[in-house]
Amino acid sequence: MNNLAGSHILLTGATGFLGQATLERLLASYPDTHVSVLIRPRGERGGPERLSALLRKNVFRPLRERLGGDELARMVRQRVTVIEGDLGSVALPTDLDVVIHGASTVSFDPPVDEAFRTNVSGVATLYAALSGAPHVVHVSTAYVAGTRKGVVAETALDHNVDWRVELDMALAARAEAERDSRRPEILRRALAQAEAAHAKAGPQSTAADAERLRTEWVTRRLVDYGRTRAQSLGWPDVYTLTKALGERVAEQCWAHSGRPLSVIRPAIVESALRHPYPGWIDGFKMADPLIIAYGRGVLREFPGLPDSVLDVIPVDLVINAILAAAARPPGTEPAYLHVSSGASNPLTFRNMYLLCREYFERHPMPDGERGHITPPVWRFPGSQQVELTLRAGEQAAALAERILLRWPASKRSQDWLTSLSRQQQDLGQLREYADLYGVYTRAEVIYDDTRLRELHAALPAQRATEHGFDPTVIDWRAYLQDVHCPSITATVRRAGQQRAQSTAGRRGSSSPSPPISALSLPERTDVVAVFDLEGTIVHSNVVESYLWARLATTPRSGWLGELADLARCTPRYLYAERRDRGELLRAFLRRYAGARVEELRALVTEVLGDALLHRVMPEATRQIRRHRAAGHRTVLITGAVDLHVEPLSVLFDEVVASRMHEKDGVLTGFLDAPPLVDEARAAWLRQYAHAHGLRLDRSYAYADSYSDRPLLEAVGHPHAVNPDSALFRHAQRHRWVVHRWGEHTGGLLEVLFDVTRADATVELRSEARRHGGLR
Repeated sequence: MNNLAGSHILLTGATGFLGQATLERLLASYPDTHVSVLIRPRGERGGPERLSALLRKNVFRPLRERLGGDELARMVRQRVTVIEGDLGSVALPTDLDVVIHGASTVSFDPPVDEAFRTNVSGVATLYAALSGAPHVVHVSTAYVAGTRKGVVAETALDHNVDWRVELDMALAARAEAERDSRRPEILRRALAQAEAAHAKAGPQSTAADAERLRTEWVTRRLVDYGRTRAQSLGWPDVYTLTKALGERVAEQCWAHSGRPLSVIRPAIVESALRHPYPGWIDGFKMADPLIIAYGRGVLREFPGLPDSVLDVIPVDLVINAILAAAARPPGTEPAYLHVSSGASNPLTFRNMYLLCREYFERHPMPDGERGHITPPVWRFPGSQQVELTLRAGEQAAALAERILLRWPASKRSQDWLTSLSRQQQDLGQLREYADLYGVYTRAEVIYDDTRLRELHAALPAQRATEHGFDPTVIDWRAYLQDVHCPSITATVRRAGQQRAQSTAGRRGSSSPSPPISALSLPERTDVVAVFDLEGTIVHSNVVESYLWARLATTPRSGWLGELADLARCTPRYLYAERRDRGELLRAFLRRYAGARVEELRALVTEVLGDALLHRVMPEATRQIRRHRAAGHRTVLITGAVDLHVEPLSVLFDEVVASRMHEKDGVLTGFLDAPPLVDEARAAWLRQYAHAHGLRLDRSYAYADSYSDRPLLEAVGHPHAVNPDSALFRHAQRHRWVVHRWGEHTGGLLEVLFDVTRADATVELRSEARRHGGLR
C-alpha cells in the first residue's frame, strides 16, 4: 500500500523530532512524492539554511551514506520546497494532497500564552490558510485523554471546553501577570530578596536582580496559570490541555464540512527500533532524563506506581503509522488512531525500572575519579513518602546554603559549597521530574489500539516488516538494553571518559599540569589586567593596615587599649560592611583623624612597607609580572589609603586608591572623593578602557569579594581569587576561574607578628611620634 505516489505533501514542524523523521522517511521510501516544508527563519538563518542544516543531522546519515552527499542534495532540490515564514504570513500551495501537521510546543509546562499560541492558535491559523480539501493528518498525543482511569477509545474527546474562550483568556494572561508583577507588594519582595543577596555588589546589581526576580515571577505565574487551569478541567498540564483543544479546532475548523481528517495520537515517543537505524533519537525525550538520572544515581526513588503502564513507542513505528494513515483518507468522519504499546504490549513502570537497573549494573555510568556509579534500588514507597523525603532534602539544603554563605571562606567551606551545589542540582532535577512526569508514571489508563492494528493488518505483506507499526514486535528487554539505553547514554559516557582520561594523563605525567595562572598569556597591548588588593594580592584589609600603623606608633603597653577600642567599634563596622563597602571605609577611616601625613608616609616607607610586602602572595606577584611581560596594562584598584599602598606601585601601571582629605598636613578622617567600591569600580574601568583604547572583552580582573562582582563581570576573563562564599558560588555557576593563592593563617596574630618583627625600627621612632601620630 503506497497511495501517496504522486502526492504533494505539506509538512509542518519539519525541524522537530517527528518532523525530521517524517521528512527522511518520505525522501527515503516514497520516491514519487513532493514535500513542501514550512520553516520559519531563526536568527540569521533563513528557511533554506535551516533545511540544509537539517540534512546534515544523524537522521539522514544512512540515506546520505547510501546516496552520497551530492545525490541527496540533488534529490532535495527536486523534491522539497521550502516555504519560509510563519503560518498566517505566507501563502500555502493550492494543489496539496496531504497535510501532515506536526508543529507544536512539546514542553509540558510552558507559560500558558506560549502553549495556547502554538498548540491552539497555530492550528486555527493553519486550517484557515488551507484551500481545497487535502487530507489533514493532525499529530496529537495519546495523553489528550486527560487525567482518567481505564481504557480510552480511539474516538473524539468527550468535553465541552470552549477553545475560543480559553484561547482569549490565555493570550490575555501575560498582560495581567505583567501588571500584577508591578504592584508594590510584589516589587518590595523582589527588592528585599535582591538586596539580601546583592547589596554588596551595588545598587544597580540589586536593581537588575530585582527585575530578574520580577520577570521570573511573571513566568512562574503563567506556568502556574496553565497547569492549574488544565488540572481544573481534567488534564494534567497545559501541554495536554492545548493538544486536546487543538484536536477540537481541527474538528470544527476543518472536518465539520466533511473534509478528511486523521488524528494521530502517539504515546511516549522514544528512539527508533529499526529506521533510520536502531537507537536514532534527536535530543532527550520524556523517559530519557529519568533513565539517565537513575543511571547517575540521582533518582534514589521516584513517585511512580509500579504497575502503571509506561506507554513507550519507538519513533519509526509512529512515522510508519502517520504515513500509512496519510495514504488512507477517512470518509466524512474523522479517524482517530492511538499509536501506543500499552494495550497490546504493555511495559509497566516497575518492569522498565528492572530492565534499566540490569543495564546499568552491567554498564554502569562513569563517576570521574571515583570509578562507576551503582544504580539505586527503588522500593516504590508511594508518591507521598517521596514528596516528604524530597521536601526535607530541599529544606536541609537551603539551611546548609544559608549557613555556608555566612561561614568564613576557606578551602573546606568551598568544598562544602561545591558538594552542596551538586546536591541541590540533584534535588532540583528530582523536583522537576516529579512535578512534570509523576502524573505520567502514576497513570492507570490504557489506550485502545484496535484501529491502529486494523490499519497495520491492511498493509501488504511485503511492506509490513519495513513499514509496519505493530507494537507487539517490540522485545522490551532487547529494546531498552541493546538499543535505547546505549543510545541515550552515549554522550554522557563520552564526556565521563574524556574527564577520566584527562585525570589519568595528569597523574601519569612526570610533572603536574600547570595551573591556569601559569599558562602563557596572549601578547597584546590593548588589554588591561585589574587587581583588587585585599585578599587578592595581600593577606590584609583596611583594619590590619590601620593596626600596622597604629601599633607601630604606640608603646606595647597601649596595644591592649587600642585593640579593646577597636573591638568595641567592631559591631558598627560589621553592620556597615553588610550594608555597603563604602560605608565601612568612611566609618573606619575616621580613625585616621589627626594623623600627620608626612609622618605616616615616613612610617610606611621605613617600616610598614616591609610588612606589606611580606604579606604579598607570591602567586599574585607572578601573575602580575606575566601580564606585564605579555604587554598588558596592569592596574591596582583598592579602597585602602593611598599612602599605605605606595610600596606596591612598582608592580602596576596605575594605582587607584582612597585619598584622604588633609588640612595643614594633618588628616581630617574624611575622604577627598567617594571610594571606588562595587559598581563604581566597574564604571571607572569602563571609562579608563575607553580613554586608553582597551578591549574589556579581552581583559582580565582578579578579586576576592562578592562586592567586586560588577568589576569581574566587566571583563572577558574574570578570576575569583580566594573568594568569599558568595563570590565562590557565583563563580562556580558562571564557570569562572577560581584561584586559591597563598596560605593565609589569618588576622590579628599576623599583624602583631609583623609589627613586632620591625620592633627595633619602631622603638627608635616611637617616642618622637607618640604625640603626633595616629589617634
